[in-house]
Amino acid sequence: MGNRQMGRRHITGVDGLRAIAVIGVIIYHLMPSVAQGGFLGVPIFLLISGYFVTCQLVVEYDNTNRIDFFHFYHKRFKRLYPTLVAMLIATTAYITLFQRSLLVNLRSTIWTNLLWVYNWWEIGHGQSYFDRFAGESPFTHLWTLGVEVQFYVLWPMLLVILLMMFYQRRQRVRWVVLLLAILSALEMAILYHPASLNRVYYGTDTRAFSLMLGAFLGLIWPINHLRPNIDRAWAAALDFLGILTLLGTIFGFFTLSGQGAATYRGAMFGYSFLGTILLATIVHPGAHMNRLLTNRLFTWIGKRSYGIYVYQFPVMIFYENVVKVGNHPLIHGIIQLAIIMGISELSYRYFERPIANYDWHNLGQTLRSLFNRTQWRRWLVVGPALILTGIAVYGLCLPEPKPTATAVQKRITQNAKMIAKRNQEIAAGKTPQVNVNSNSIKQRYNLTTKQVKKLQQLKITAVGDSVMLDASQSIQQLMPLAYVDGQVGRQGNDTPTVLKTLASQGRLANIVVLNLGTNGPIKDQAVDEMLSIIGSKRQVYWVTAHVPTRSWQDSVNDQIKKAAKTHQNVHLVDWYQLSKNYNDWFASDQVHMQEKGNVQFTRLIATTILKYNK
Repeated sequence: MGNRQMGRRHITGVDGLRAIAVIGVIIYHLMPSVAQGGFLGVPIFLLISGYFVTCQLVVEYDNTNRIDFFHFYHKRFKRLYPTLVAMLIATTAYITLFQRSLLVNLRSTIWTNLLWVYNWWEIGHGQSYFDRFAGESPFTHLWTLGVEVQFYVLWPMLLVILLMMFYQRRQRVRWVVLLLAILSALEMAILYHPASLNRVYYGTDTRAFSLMLGAFLGLIWPINHLRPNIDRAWAAALDFLGILTLLGTIFGFFTLSGQGAATYRGAMFGYSFLGTILLATIVHPGAHMNRLLTNRLFTWIGKRSYGIYVYQFPVMIFYENVVKVGNHPLIHGIIQLAIIMGISELSYRYFERPIANYDWHNLGQTLRSLFNRTQWRRWLVVGPALILTGIAVYGLCLPEPKPTATAVQKRITQNAKMIAKRNQEIAAGKTPQVNVNSNSIKQRYNLTTKQVKKLQQLKITAVGDSVMLDASQSIQQLMPLAYVDGQVGRQGNDTPTVLKTLASQGRLANIVVLNLGTNGPIKDQAVDEMLSIIGSKRQVYWVTAHVPTRSWQDSVNDQIKKAAKTHQNVHLVDWYQLSKNYNDWFASDQVHMQEKGNVQFTRLIATTILKYNK
C-alpha cells in the first residue's frame, strides 16, 4: 500500500526546490559577485536524492523484505547516462573544432565521468572549483554526478545491511545514519586546508553529509507515512518552519563564501540541515509549502534541472572564451541563460524523455525504421547526432597535447623566484641600486631623472595576484625597494590574512599597492577589513581590474572606486580605464600583459604614487 501511495504522489514543490537550487548554481557561475554562495545549490540536490532514494528503498524492503538492486541501478543509470553522454559528445566535438587546448587530459576526463569517479580524479588532477580565471575546464561541475552515483551504488547495500542488523530496532538505523552524516561533516572540517580545497570539496566522504541528512529524513519522515489531515497548529508550525528555512536557504546563496573556513567547518553542514527541514515541510501533505513552491516556471525548471546543470558550465566556458562579458555582464548573462535553457529544453524533449520511456526491446525495429522513407524526419535528429559523435571520436583519437606553459606562465614563474630573492634582500636591509641617469630606464617608462630618483627612495609594499607577479620585475626595476607579495589565483577575500601577516612581520610599508579582483569578486567586508588592517596613516594605491572575460570586472572596479571616494588615504590607479582600448598590451587571455603592457602598468602605478608624494 505504501509503495502505491508513494508512486501516485508527485510532489511538485520539490521541483520548485530543485529550481531554486539550480538557479543559485547558475547565478553563482554567471555572476559570483551577486550570489557568492550559489554553489550551495549542490547540497540541496544531494539531500533531495538522499531522501527520495531512501524512502523508495525502505518501502520496497518493507513490502518485499528485499531490494531489487538490478532494477534500482537500471532505473538510475537509464536516467543519468543519456544526458551525460550527450553533453560529453557535444562538448568534445566543440573542443575538437574550436578549442583544442582543452584536449589536454580529455580522455581521462571522459572515462572517469563514464565510470562516475570524476570527482576523485579532480582531487588529484583538476583545478579548484573556485578557480574562475585561466584554463577553466567545461567539465569541472560534473564532480557532483560522481558523488551522487557513488551514493546510488553503495547506499542500497549499506541500507540493507543496517536494516538487517537492527531488524527489531529500526530506530537505531536512523541514529547510525545521522552519525554517518556528522562524521562526514567532521572529516570535512579536519581535512580542510585553505591552500587546497579539492580534497574536501570533491571527496565523496566529505560531501556525504548532505546525502546522509536526506537519508535520515527519509527514515524519520517517510513520505508514505505522512498524513494530510493534521491539526491547524501543526500545519501552521510546519509552514512557519518552511518559510523560515526557505529564507535561510536563499540567504545562504548571498552570504556563504566558497573559500571561507567557516563554510567547511560547520556552515555547509548547517546549511544542509536547514535544507533538510525545508524539504520536510515541502513533502508533508498537511503543510502549504508544496503549494507555495509550485508554479509553472519552477515546475518547468525543476523537471529539466538535471540537463540545465549538466549543460550550463560548457556553455559559459565556451561563450566567455570568445565574448568579453565583463563589459556588459547582465546582457551576456541573459544571453548565456537563454542558450542554456534552449539546449536543456531540446535535450529534455528529444533525448531525456524519449530514452527514459523507450523500450529497448524495440531497438532493432527502430534501427530498421530509420531507412523507411516515411520516417525521414528522424534523420533531423539522428544525422546531427552522428556527425557530432564522429567529430568527438576524431578528437579523442588525436594525439593528446602535453600541458605546456605559455610565455606568460613562464614569466610569472620566473618572476616569482626573482621577487622571492629580492624580497629577502629588502628584508635584510640590502638596498638595490638603480642608475637614476640610465637612459634606458627613463625611456622605457617615459620618466625624468628626478622621477626615477624619487621612486628609488620610496619604500613600498605591493600585494596582488598573478597580474602583480607578471609585472613584478618591472615594478622592482623602477621601484627597487618595493616588497612584492603576489600569488597566482589569489582572491581578494583571502587578502586580509596576507596583510595581517605582512603587518606582523613589519613588512607593511607606508605606501601599499593593491592589485586584486582578477580571480573573483571581493566582499565589501573584505574591503573594509583590508583597509582597517592597513590603517588610515598609510597611503593605499588600488589598481582597477582588467578582466573583460569575467562578469565581476565592473563590480570589483566599482568597489575600488567607492573605497577611493570614501577613504582619504585610498587612491585610484585606474588601469582598466587606461588599458581598455589597447588589446596589443595583453596576452591571449586578455588579462595578463605583454611586455608593453607591463611597462604601462608599472608606469601608471609609479606616476600615481608620485602624484601624491611630491
